[in-house]
Amino acid sequence: MSTTFTIDTATSRANPTPAPMKRLTVPAIRARKGTIGGGKGGDPLVMLTAYTVRNAQLFDPHCDMLLVGDSLGQVIYGLPSTVPVTLDMMAAHGAAVVRGSYHAVVIIDMPFGSYEASPEKAFESAAFLLKQTGAAGVKLEGGVAMAPTVRFLSERGIPVMGHVGLTPQAVNTLGGYGARGRTAAEAEKIVADGVAIAEAGAFALVIEGVVEPIAIALTQKVACPTIGIGASAECDGQVLVAEDMLGLFERTARFVKKYDDLGGRISAAAATYAAEVRARTFPGAEQIYAPKD
Repeated sequence: MSTTFTIDTATSRANPTPAPMKRLTVPAIRARKGTIGGGKGGDPLVMLTAYTVRNAQLFDPHCDMLLVGDSLGQVIYGLPSTVPVTLDMMAAHGAAVVRGSYHAVVIIDMPFGSYEASPEKAFESAAFLLKQTGAAGVKLEGGVAMAPTVRFLSERGIPVMGHVGLTPQAVNTLGGYGARGRTAAEAEKIVADGVAIAEAGAFALVIEGVVEPIAIALTQKVACPTIGIGASAECDGQVLVAEDMLGLFERTARFVKKYDDLGGRISAAAATYAAEVRARTFPGAEQIYAPKD
């Protein structure tokens, strides 16, 4: 029987233990196209970002897909944008997420500069990521211009998730992270970009930061599932950066809903720990090793 490895959380060490392979597949994700776009429907797809083994373990039972996003550049490394992120960064975190999951389809972002030059360059980068991590597919940003690359990868056995609308890797060209599609010309371009990527063979399409009618129109036009982030509840699924959703950052985009205040709770726990250390009440009798009688 095929196995993957999860981490034994009963100890502080990463001891892998075999678990039955029950992972969803890319075709299963593609088949979840909702009725709004002419599909068979079903529950909307759930996706969160994950960058570590432990987060993968916690999110995996609840998600259909885990995205190892290049947002790790900002979330994990404190970089000003996703532009400086490297293939090696993505490979290291992607491997950790695959090790920490067994149910969700794991998708890895192709970082800026790793795929734009040519389809051949994109294949080299994507093959490296899949070999290093065991992930199921890659995600790349861009529209009509990237359609030949999506087709090239798809025809050579690499599943591709597209990404249109607000594309963070193009922040320098876009001039910021504001919502896209507020003019008729831009709205028309976003829809054309999404259709081109879908027709090139993408198995799913992220639509980010657009005015809602664009997301609905694009969801209706493409045969693959759409995954919204700052788009519409009418998309075939949703994704958020997990740390935003968990409330680890004070400042988040308009489209983020905070489901917890982990930032506040972690800070409070650290403050309590610090106070107990300074008062010499930690460690207590329960945390020290007494000599044997």
